[in-house]
Amino acid sequence: KAVAGGGPDKLARHRKRGKLTPRERIDLLLDEDSPFLELCPLAAWGSDFQVGASVVIGIGVVEGVECMIIANDPTVRGGTSNPWTLRKNVRANEIIEQIRLPVISLVESGGADLPTQKEVFIPGGRLFRDLTRASAKGIPTIALVFGNSTAGGAYIPGMSDHTVMIKERSKVFLGGPPLVKMATGEESDDESLGGAEMHARRSGLADYFAVDEQDAIRIGRSIVKRLNWRKQGPAARGEGGVGRNTDVVEPLFDPEELLGIVPSDLKIPFDPREVIARIVDGSDFDEFKPLYGSSLVTGWAELHGYPIGILANARGILFSEEAQKAAQFIQLANRSNTPLLFLHNTTGYMVGKEYEQGGIIKHGAMMINAVSNSTVPHISLLIGASYGAGHYGMCGRAYDPRFLFAWPSAKSAVMGPAQLAGVISIVSRAAAEARGADFDEQADAAMRAAVENQIEAESLPMFLSGRLYDDGIIDPRDTRTVLGMCLSAIHNAPIQGAESFGVFRM
Repeated sequence: KAVAGGGPDKLARHRKRGKLTPRERIDLLLDEDSPFLELCPLAAWGSDFQVGASVVIGIGVVEGVECMIIANDPTVRGGTSNPWTLRKNVRANEIIEQIRLPVISLVESGGADLPTQKEVFIPGGRLFRDLTRASAKGIPTIALVFGNSTAGGAYIPGMSDHTVMIKERSKVFLGGPPLVKMATGEESDDESLGGAEMHARRSGLADYFAVDEQDAIRIGRSIVKRLNWRKQGPAARGEGGVGRNTDVVEPLFDPEELLGIVPSDLKIPFDPREVIARIVDGSDFDEFKPLYGSSLVTGWAELHGYPIGILANARGILFSEEAQKAAQFIQLANRSNTPLLFLHNTTGYMVGKEYEQGGIIKHGAMMINAVSNSTVPHISLLIGASYGAGHYGMCGRAYDPRFLFAWPSAKSAVMGPAQLAGVISIVSRAAAEARGADFDEQADAAMRAAVENQIEAESLPMFLSGRLYDDGIIDPRDTRTVLGMCLSAIHNAPIQGAESFGVFRM
């Protein structure tokens, strides 16, 4: 649905005007045979809005430079921004700022989706603030304008470092002819009010004047070529680009086997070392503290030539030993300025009198403290369960990993469906007993079934991805490539570990 845009009729109308689709524009912009890592493609899934939220965002290579690309889809309500479009753009801006990616906006937008203005207008101002702040930090911002860009859509080219407009195609104005006539009584037309030639000759908003879409893309590539952009992070060993690094040894095991490692029943344990062996260079993994806290696997590896520390849940539950082990490992990664990869398959921290008395709260807090204050880049991948505070300790979305992806096998919620329904049932039963009332077993059974179905649906990857709680659902076989692209992009910014952490309760 996201790839389909506004549907066959609107796509046909768009093409009849001689225009390229957003993905065709991106394909022409990228270096030949280079991959494009699309982010949040399922945004708005399960809502009343088009899946994809009328914008395509992702990371691709232009003239050898990794860039964030943001492309409006004019076949979906004229490329206007609804609440999910806003959230998706905000996510792109977070990545741009965190890892210092140059941004190329492929603009064709009617601004805010007016029926949803109450959810878009006020928070939407952040997009323009973020763009100017990126520029102030030395992050290049480029806008290629492909069509009508009105109201909020006009501010993107207005606030970008470099703006390209297309002859007789680009129309950039705060208010179109109907609005101008209503507000001032002035008669005007698109071209004189906001045409590319006017902006190139008179207003000065257009820095470059293109004759067609292909020419605009050519100019955009030329701008990137002249940026003199250099990564600030360390290069990968034998740097040659993801998939082109001849010094990197591929895993010894077939990535196809990743499809069979995670069982359909997440209650059945599996060994995450089998996953690690199929994604890291040469299947070479140096495990840290293998005999201590064994339900959390920690260790060092390289991935596409980049050093990385890995934390992977082995048997679901996190005990005090695992939490302390994780905290120490995270501190070590910060000492050596090594990015961290979290592979989620956890039901949370252990509960029960023995464990409460043993300090599970303070030890779990120690792990979460370490994750929260670590400043090396984190990448999270949900491969199995990710429940409760274990999701937090393994660097869930709220802990700002640079990227977070999920396999189709993943599930995430405050707890498992049966456990959550059971807790509600126990509380309801206790409340009835306290009142001296009869407990309706039939109603309780119906409630439990309904709650289990609800939580099961809300814990699935499609539901979570639709709400932008991850950056996308990936094919397990693509894991190594996706992680390699992320690590390469992350190294556009300096990699610097934390010098201090919050107080650890001992």
